[in-house]
Amino acid sequence: MTVDAEIARWCARSIDMGHPGLTLTPLVLGPAGVPVVTDAEQAKAAPEVVVLSAMAHGQEEVGEAIGVAFLGAVPGLDEERRTLYWDLVLSSLNEAARRTLEAMMKSGYEYQSEFARSYVAKGMEKGIEKGREEGLREGLLKAKAQAVLAFLEARGLDIPAEVRERVLASTDIAELDGWVRRAAVISDARELLVPTGS
Repeated sequence: MTVDAEIARWCARSIDMGHPGLTLTPLVLGPAGVPVVTDAEQAKAAPEVVVLSAMAHGQEEVGEAIGVAFLGAVPGLDEERRTLYWDLVLSSLNEAARRTLEAMMKSGYEYQSEFARSYVAKGMEKGIEKGREEGLREGLLKAKAQAVLAFLEARGLDIPAEVRERVLASTDIAELDGWVRRAAVISDARELLVPTGS
């Protein structure tokens, strides 16, 4: 899966295997293959699809509507999935969508789930207390690092201490975002730290 349509097209090209009649056509899921989920009921019925929708379309204008729809799915999720999915959705939304969700909370919007009320509110309060930018960044880094580890654990992969320490020590949001996506496709947690292209 890729959120870049150009990469999806490139990756989906047929590969001649060198034998007559033997061609491999990779199955690639790109943005065009992921529905845009903006309906709360649809999000409740298929929470994983709304997460994919945010990852594929969260940078588009519809990002805000996807984020709001995801909030409708939160009450039906167990704690582990709530934490992981919330981080994936939030990190996938465009800046305007994140600001809008933040403004909704400040303006008295009442989130429908206890998780959203406590998780978002505590993160925002901490950000205000520590200094808006520093607190939000620190909270986001920690949540992203925990999401990487939770994703690896949910896939049943053993996480060596050096991998866990490196993930928790990361101060690069882009690096953590990349690791979340790589965690979905690697077969050994140590592959997470191997530079792409190696």
